[in-house]
This record gives sequence, structure tokens and C-alpha cells, in this order.
Amino acid sequence: MAINKDIACLFDLDGVLVDSERIYTKIWEAIECQWPTGVENFPYKIKGTTLEDILHKYFPAEIRQQVTEELYRLEGMMVYEPKPGAMKLLEKLREDEVATALVTSSNDLKMAHLWNDMPNLKGEFRTIITGDEVTHSKPDPEGYLKASSALGVDSRRCAVFEDSLQGVKAGRASGAFVVGVAGTLKAEDIAPYCDIVVDTLEGFDCDNLESILHKR
Repeated sequence: MAINKDIACLFDLDGVLVDSERIYTKIWEAIECQWPTGVENFPYKIKGTTLEDILHKYFPAEIRQQVTEELYRLEGMMVYEPKPGAMKLLEKLREDEVATALVTSSNDLKMAHLWNDMPNLKGEFRTIITGDEVTHSKPDPEGYLKASSALGVDSRRCAVFEDSLQGVKAGRASGAFVVGVAGTLKAEDIAPYCDIVVDTLEGFDCDNLESILHKR
């Protein structure tokens, strides 16, 4: 494939590149059990949103510090591992000189833990947008628009890789081509906001995606 200067791929983290969403579901189930929100399917409803957004929407001010401390305690025991096909996909994009960005709702504290567990991952991205760098959480497209701007690529010529409902909505709102990654949610749950849905990143057809982005 020819070198690509005017297209980009923007990636969510949890459930797309790292196999962590099942663990996060259990963590938030435990927190919700301790401090009930009364929200049906709470761990799934909050996927893709920032901690600040979660705390202010679902927990009274007087318990937010306790919730945060428990979250950090449980996060500290997590071990991060790449999702199948994730590193090969990033390697192929690097070889094709397609700009890549990480756009995550995670804060800088969690990211420090991730870089410790997966030190080679950080260097795969030209820019990284964390939850601490946005004012509006997904499904607002702010994070993806910031990433495309930082890369100097029109958001319509970007592909967004997402697994959560909030995330695919953010990708769609940004004007990007949305690749939904099923697993965290069923394919039919995210499909209405995606251009394509895949079950796994293994064997992902980068050449076809690059061709699609060049035509947008």
C-alpha cells in the first residue's frame, strides 16, 4: 500500500486494544453493590465515559472520594494484556505510515499503570488524548476531534475503532468512519452507529480500510 499522509486511525483503549472490559465490568459491579446507584445495567451504561462524568452523574458528592479510592485500589490489581490482533494491526498501520492516535476516557493515573504493564504500546501512537484532556466525555466527539486536529487529518478521513455504545456514538458524531469491535457489547447493539462491525482485530484488512478513507 502506498504511504498515507492524509488519513488516520483513532483507537479507543479498553475493549479495543487491551483486554480489560470484562474486568472493569466486575469492578464497577462491586462498586455498585457497595454504593447502589439504582441504574439498570450500570457497568454497561457507563462504558466509554470519564471517571469525572461517572462520579458526578451517579454518585452523591459525599461518597465520591470513597468510590474513587476503591476504583483505584481495584485498578491497581489489574494486569493489562493486548486484545488479539491489536499489536499486529498497529504494526501494519505504522508500516503504511498511517497516523494513529489513542483516545481514551481513562485518566493519566490509570495510563501510567498501563504503560508500566505494556511499555511498547505508547510508542505506537503519534498523539494520545486521555480523559484528563477533554471537557466533554463520550458520546461527545471532543476527544476524537482533538486527536484528528493534533494529527492534522480531516476527521472524515479518520477511522475510529470503538467497542462501547458511547464510543461509537462519539466516533459517528466526529464524522469519522466507525469500526465497531464487538465483544463488550453485541454487534447488533453498536451496529446502528458503525460503518462496519468486526468480532476481532485479528486479520483486519488494513488495505481495504485505507482505500475507503482515501475516498471520503
